Amino acid sequence: MSEQLQLSAETRERAGKGASRAMRREGRVPAVIYGNKEEPVSIHLEEKVLVKALNTGHFMNTVVMIDVGGKVSRTLPKDVQFHPVTDRPLHVDFYRIGEHSTVTVAVPVRFENEEAAPGIKKGGVLNIVRHEVELVCDAAEIPDDLVVDLTGYNVGDSIHISAVKLPKGAKPAIEDRDFTIATLVAPSGMKSAEGAAEAGEGGEAGEENA
Repeated sequence: MSEQLQLSAETRERAGKGASRAMRREGRVPAVIYGNKEEPVSIHLEEKVLVKALNTGHFMNTVVMIDVGGKVSRTLPKDVQFHPVTDRPLHVDFYRIGEHSTVTVAVPVRFENEEAAPGIKKGGVLNIVRHEVELVCDAAEIPDDLVVDLTGYNVGDSIHISAVKLPKGAKPAIEDRDFTIATLVAPSGMKSAEGAAEAGEGGEAGEENA
């Protein structure tokens, strides 16, 4: 389960692009807290601390407790805007949630036991269709990642969401189909060899029929 993240913030007295640019020059990142039937609050965060949190790889599916002048809000990051050239964070949206709110989060997919997959041993390639899966779960039970066990999978196999063990109480946001997480495909060399073999067999069959 993702651990809670603690961040300190200050309220923004001024809004607008000019004020936001001035904050960024001072190493601060503008942000907003909204939702849960409360008024939005404009805040700013220390950029270094925010970047460290972003680099964990779990920021978007982590409950973030934001302390603004002693008032703490339980939130879930909803959107981060980055500079198109420097990749510096420009703005963050935080959504207020209750302790046991039902939330929809994008959870990273992690694959394990590649050595136990016959298809990979044969030289097959794991083709990842979804690097993240949206899950609906309790805000207090958000997983760090979704583990996919590759044991027993062979070339040509597809791994669907139904084959993945989900955390207790969690379900996929997509419920109308058994969507694919990944497939095990033959490498191009293997495909070429198989194609040549099939072409040879076809030629032999043609000669026999002649």
